[in-house]
Amino acid sequence: MIPVAANDVAFSLHAVALTSFTLYQVFIYERGNQKVSKVCISISAVVWSAAIVCLIVAWPKSNWLWLIDVFNSIQVAMTTVKYIPQAVMNFRRKSTVGWSIGNILLDLTGGVLNFGQMGVQSIDQHTLVNFYGNIGKTLLSLETVFFDVLFIIQHYVLYPVKRDENGKAIISERVAPLIRPSDKPEEDSV
Repeated sequence: MIPVAANDVAFSLHAVALTSFTLYQVFIYERGNQKVSKVCISISAVVWSAAIVCLIVAWPKSNWLWLIDVFNSIQVAMTTVKYIPQAVMNFRRKSTVGWSIGNILLDLTGGVLNFGQMGVQSIDQHTLVNFYGNIGKTLLSLETVFFDVLFIIQHYVLYPVKRDENGKAIISERVAPLIRPSDKPEEDSV
């Protein structure tokens, strides 16, 4: 049994479409002095090269399940690469000011519901193949839940925003901007 349901494929297609749209916006909108980092370009080049090599290897033998497993592994690795810098930056700044927790709460909901779906399917099918047969989905859910809980703890417990009686955020310490405005001369650290 292949534990990949139609909704898994739909989710993947949806993610590719939205990521493509986001990437398109990166190219068409003004970015000021922001640039794509060399690290990002290097990681992207390595991942795309690996994906193309794996596609070339899988094509002659029609080894599509192996290719999907490789792509799942790439997705798990890239998700780690995506989350770690934000967690480190929150820790270094001792703040989550200027960062929205909303998408993290939605992401956590998706991760928990994903586990729920696999659990219900496992109960229905009397097997745990949904967890170990699609290890990429399982690892991605675990990773997402782990980092989302970490971000929630950082946002609400470790570095909460203090508010006045009107509900407006009070920033007791000056937090350095992440990006210096291009219209002002560069200064030393704030």
